[in-house]
Amino acid sequence: MYTLSQWQTNGQFIDINANQIFTKTAGDANNPALLLIHGFPSASWDWEGMWDELSKHYFLVTLDMLGFGLSDKPINAPYKITEQADLYTQFLKRLNITDVHILAHDYGDTVAQELLARQVATKSEIRINSVCFLNGGLFPHVHKPLFIQKLLLSKLGWIVPKLMSKQKFVKNLTTIFGKNTPPAPLVIDTLWALLIFNNGLRVMPMLIKYITQRKQNEQRWVGAIINSDIPVTFIAGEQDPISGKHMLEHYKKKVPNARVQGFVELGHYPQIENAKAITVAYLNFRKQI
Repeated sequence: MYTLSQWQTNGQFIDINANQIFTKTAGDANNPALLLIHGFPSASWDWEGMWDELSKHYFLVTLDMLGFGLSDKPINAPYKITEQADLYTQFLKRLNITDVHILAHDYGDTVAQELLARQVATKSEIRINSVCFLNGGLFPHVHKPLFIQKLLLSKLGWIVPKLMSKQKFVKNLTTIFGKNTPPAPLVIDTLWALLIFNNGLRVMPMLIKYITQRKQNEQRWVGAIINSDIPVTFIAGEQDPISGKHMLEHYKKKVPNARVQGFVELGHYPQIENAKAITVAYLNFRKQI
């Protein structure tokens, strides 16, 4: 397992739109590019367990989105999903990548849906060749946010950062992991460190508005999956109370010829809970296509 300082090694801070963004690449640049898009409220470190194995097959590209992880967390940014999608597009262009596969999780699923929607509408500067979604709110009305997420979204949202402690964070985190795959102490310490880095707690009430944006853009973002002409799959930990088995079942109903894989014993963070199994599942998906 990579510690945060090990993860940061070989990463680079680059300036995008006057913000310092933490970025990381690995593998042979001649291999197909794979873009890894992290979730809320974590960062690119979420992919550390899959990183080494995937880098043998692909040129890996990732970053910490604005407001997350080691990147800048400006208090006055609008934190729109469309702007996070722009961030990835700009980074890929700097790397001269025009063709990419995407592996996304949680909040990152929504960013991937926006990127896919641009391609469906033929307004994309980057060609996406496949998308793999991990647990996330692909269908907004089926998504079941935690109480703390609802509180963050409410008028009282500004109170949450003031009351949030590591102990409360651990309690919430543990409820979304699988019963037999709880977060290890290193996972807890790292996710907490990433959250509070650069005074990150204070931007959470702005970041959480992605839940509202999902509802506002439901037609566009759900349509992107249904109308896409590229291979798309959904791999999910079924014990996740937010977007687990119920999301998987709904996905199967709504997406024509749906490719899905459920992991009965895993929760909301399948790539952390069992990195090896999720890596195998992802590589199998790529073999099939």
